[in-house]
Amino acid sequence: MTTTQRIAADLAPAGVLRASVNLGNPVLAQGTPEDPSGITVDLAREIGARLGVGVELLCFDAARKSFGAMADGRADLCFLAVDPAREAEVAFTAPYVVIEGVYAVPRDSALTTVEEVDAPGVRIGVKKGSAYDLYLSRTLARATVVRGGEGVDVFRSEGLEAGAGIRQPLTAYVRENPDVRLVEGRFMEIRQAVGITLSRAPETLAFLRATVEELKANGFVTDALRRSGQDTALLAPPA
Repeated sequence: MTTTQRIAADLAPAGVLRASVNLGNPVLAQGTPEDPSGITVDLAREIGARLGVGVELLCFDAARKSFGAMADGRADLCFLAVDPAREAEVAFTAPYVVIEGVYAVPRDSALTTVEEVDAPGVRIGVKKGSAYDLYLSRTLARATVVRGGEGVDVFRSEGLEAGAGIRQPLTAYVRENPDVRLVEGRFMEIRQAVGITLSRAPETLAFLRATVEELKANGFVTDALRRSGQDTALLAPPA
C-alpha cells in the first residue's frame, strides 16, 4: 500500500471524503447545500483528488454545526477557525486564510474603539458557536456576550450596544444600513484552517499540512478566493 493509499484509507475509510462546509461564513463558502461553491469547496475537492477518492459535501449554516458533524463522526474533514476550544477535539493545519472579527454599533454610539467596547453595560451580539463567540466569551473582561442565530440580528432585535461579526459581511450590512457603523480596528484575527479529528494518523495530518502550504504557495488559494469574489489579501502567510 502506498503512502497516499494509507492516508486515503485513514481519512476516508468509506472511500468517500466527507467534508463539512460552513455556508454561514460567506467568505469561505457560497451557494446552496445543493450547489455550494467557494474556497472550502475547492479545497475539499482538491484534497479528494490528491487522495484519489470522491468528495461528499455536508453543508451547514453555522460553524458549531460543522464542528458537530466532525465531533460525532459524520464528517472526515472540516474547515473551521482555529480555537483552543476546538483543538481539544480537532487537529488543524496552519491557516489558509485570515479574516477579521469586527464590531458594529449604532451610528450615534459613544463607542469608537475596540477597547471601549469591553465595558460594563455593553452587550455584544454574536453568532452562537462562531469563532468570535468562543474568543469573546473567553477574553472579554467587562462586556457581556449575547448569542443568537446571527450576531447582527440579535444586536438589532434586542437593541444591544454592539454586534460582532466577520468584516466582509458586516461591512456590507453597514453599507445597507446607514444608522449603523463599524468600530475602527479589529478585535481578533480569525485563522481559518483545515481540521481532522485527533484520532487520525500523524501522517494524515502531515499530508494535509503540507498540502495546505503548497496550495497557498502555488496560487491555488488566491485563485479560489478570486473566483468566489473574495479579497485575495485574505491569503494567510506561510506557516
